[in-house]
Amino acid sequence: MIMNWNERVSNDDEIYILGDLAFGNQEYIKSLISRLNGKKYLIKGNHDRHVDKNDIASNFIWIKDYYLLNHESGHKFVLFHYPIFRWAFQNYGSIHLYGHIHNLHAGDFLATTKSIYNVGADLNDYRPIKLREILQKLTYNGL
Repeated sequence: MIMNWNERVSNDDEIYILGDLAFGNQEYIKSLISRLNGKKYLIKGNHDRHVDKNDIASNFIWIKDYYLLNHESGHKFVLFHYPIFRWAFQNYGSIHLYGHIHNLHAGDFLATTKSIYNVGADLNDYRPIKLREILQKLTYNGL
């Protein structure tokens, strides 16, 4: 997975991790994160117990529970570890990205909307997915 990550992410890329980054002790997590390219932002997941420790937290630009990203494309992305039914600016075209559910895409989970996408590695060929790719997929699905 590290190779897949680094093939898609340069050191100058901004990358938003939507939780459950790694299992293990603090030393293992720290060594793993240090091998990943990019300027890393973390939305905490339910398995990210150790990320607030200074030696791990220093690998991230910031760590938050929830974030509203105003993207240069003009789109707003609501970033949260868990899928949610209602989110900020939902009726105005914002897109909700989540990662907690490991075996379903949004269409399976929330059939009422097409503006939600599961960015979990296990549903995206075990590699990070770019925002423009998500926009293309959602446009194809009727966004």
